[in-house]
Amino acid sequence: MPKDTRESTPPGIAKRWPTLLMIKLGRITMHRFTEALEPFGIRPRHVAALIELRDRGELTQQSLCGQLHLDPTNLVAILNELEQRGYATRRRDPDDRRRHLVEVSKKGIAVIEKVSEVMDGVEADLLRGFEPDEREQLETLLTAIWERSGGYEALSQVATDADDKAA
Repeated sequence: MPKDTRESTPPGIAKRWPTLLMIKLGRITMHRFTEALEPFGIRPRHVAALIELRDRGELTQQSLCGQLHLDPTNLVAILNELEQRGYATRRRDPDDRRRHLVEVSKKGIAVIEKVSEVMDGVEADLLRGFEPDEREQLETLLTAIWERSGGYEALSQVATDADDKAA
């Protein structure tokens, strides 16, 4: 059970480099979302891919890879798992046999709806005790950091750099 943050002392790192707390919070958040989704046999990365497909419609595998800012090998693993569960379909593009088209299935849309409530619960737990204006301020601040850091372009570069170092 999460503690009320107003009663705890922030980690020492927060005094000098408060943005480094985002790393710790990211790990905590990912852990909680992963645990909450486990009963559904799905992981946060699966949900992200399904939501992208739901919101954008059928995409080429390469386009989905770009939208999710993932290495192509990682996306293939995610898509294999989604196909095995019947949440997405992949087929050759009839106009270009070298490409694959990916689409969310009805079963995939249904699982998004099922897990959305659980994910809302994780979000509520993490932000418990915040007033609506504090939540809005948090969103504004995080969005500003995201934009100033380069947003999706910077995220893509991080993924590329990680791939280059692994090679």
